[in-house]
Amino acid sequence: MKDSRWQLLRPVAARHRRELHSIAAWSLLGALPVLLSGRLVAHAVDHGFLADDAVTGFLTLGGYGAALAVGSFAAWRAMAPMATVAEAVRDHLVRTTVSGGLRRAVAGGVSSGGESVTALTSQTENARQILAALLMSAPSTGLTAAAALVGVVSLAPVSGLLALLPALTVGVVVVVRLSRSWRLRYSASLAADEHMTEQIAQRVQGLRDVVACGATRRAREDTDHAVDAQADAAAAVARASGARVGAVALGARLPLIALLVTAPWLSAQGALTPGELVGAVTYLVSSLEPALRSLVQSVGNLALELGTVLARLTEYHREPKPGRVAESAPGTGTDGRCRRRPAAPEPVPPDIELTLRAVTFRRGEGTDPPVLDRVCVTLPAGGHLAVVGPSGAGKSTLADLVCGLERPESGQVLLGGVPLPDLDPAWLRRSIALVPQEAYVFAGTVRDNLGYLAPEADDDRLDRAIEALDITALLAELGGYDGELRRPDLLSPAQRQLLTLARVYLSPARIVILDEATCHLGIAAEQRVERAFAQRGGTLVVIAHRMPSAARAQQVLVVDAGTVHSGTHRELLRTCATYADLVGHWGETGAPP
Repeated sequence: MKDSRWQLLRPVAARHRRELHSIAAWSLLGALPVLLSGRLVAHAVDHGFLADDAVTGFLTLGGYGAALAVGSFAAWRAMAPMATVAEAVRDHLVRTTVSGGLRRAVAGGVSSGGESVTALTSQTENARQILAALLMSAPSTGLTAAAALVGVVSLAPVSGLLALLPALTVGVVVVVRLSRSWRLRYSASLAADEHMTEQIAQRVQGLRDVVACGATRRAREDTDHAVDAQADAAAAVARASGARVGAVALGARLPLIALLVTAPWLSAQGALTPGELVGAVTYLVSSLEPALRSLVQSVGNLALELGTVLARLTEYHREPKPGRVAESAPGTGTDGRCRRRPAAPEPVPPDIELTLRAVTFRRGEGTDPPVLDRVCVTLPAGGHLAVVGPSGAGKSTLADLVCGLERPESGQVLLGGVPLPDLDPAWLRRSIALVPQEAYVFAGTVRDNLGYLAPEADDDRLDRAIEALDITALLAELGGYDGELRRPDLLSPAQRQLLTLARVYLSPARIVILDEATCHLGIAAEQRVERAFAQRGGTLVVIAHRMPSAARAQQVLVVDAGTVHSGTHRELLRTCATYADLVGHWGETGAPP
């Protein structure tokens, strides 16, 4: 029990030694009929029926029947200690999983989300059921196989050895290798199941944000990918199990075939009597073959499955070391970028450069023209970028790619030089905030809405945000921070946009994307909002619907027919015809007619 997986069961084994000894003793008694079966049948044939002594033959077979009754009684008596141990294991695993999950959640090493629920509910119950099945089958099956092996070799040594060599060869060479493959696939299946549960839990918990950001399609795709991965992993386990079943069927039949092929020669040499042949066949057919099948198909699978489940549960039992990242939890890269979950929440670093490297994206498949075609853009940390272009050119698609709501067909979106898929999703959500055109305000107080992304914000911090965005009048109109928003749908679109903008202003995000998020505001209010976010620190990306937004930006990106042009407002007026047309169509200070 040096393996850490089985260390998890050591306390239960120590407390229930008496029950385990009882199980072993009754299982040993239950193997007595198997040990006697072939020898009694051989005696009944050779010294009874073939010797014209039917009484001896029937009495010997009656003794075999009595032995079977003793074996059944032993199996019945072993049930109670088996149940005691199985329930004790379930209780122990639940306690250790809960306490370990709480310790790791407090330490910040592992999220106590969907994967912890899976470990607590599904995997602990699996472990209990598997162990109960193992306790019921493993001792009796193992002793049955050993008794049959001893019996056939002692009854007919030559034929027994000839019969067993093929089975041992198949068992060692084929079944062991297939079992290793099965264990790896089953471990992958458990991981896929945890990942699927975590994905679904995250989508359900974040449903408000998913709807607010219009990310329902992305959420559905991510969930579908997790479900498909779990189904593929389960199918791989089934294929490995099928291969093992075939190998076991072949190995279990070989001893009988070898015995029957060599029986005529052994009988002619006087090394095998008819009774010994029947007794050996009895050992092989009624005991050894079923036991081998059960050992590999049932007991072997159960032991591998239990070991794999315990390995997963051990990760929740292990206590994280203070100040270090838990081994199973993602960690922070040496450059400060959160590629994985840190052991404790850390502030988002301000020096995040945003880069699109040869990004191609298309909505449809096949020959549909790309919305963005090999786009290359670099926005330095703290920059102010405006994105303009004709309607449907791909401006919002660009924002979705930067946020990770969409994945490019080719190319990479990098944050601080790290591809978005390599970053921890929780860190990414803290780092980037997308404000869509349709602002989302939920029922509750004004304080609830403003502090949704910054629940620790006090009144002083709220005051600074309100002052920066110049929405003091709106706050007073809504009844202050504790004013109730019972019907958010009764607010005007402009009011909802201002509340949403204030919420994002208070958030820890270092990259803010305003996707026409000020379209319901007047020109003066829009200018105040953009100035406040530009002075807030971090990077600002504005999907512009008015030309002054572009004129105020440090850099302008023109999206048109899959291509992009980058430059300042004045540079693009000279070098980009599309931008010059937009300026002429919108006017220098107004919206499009």
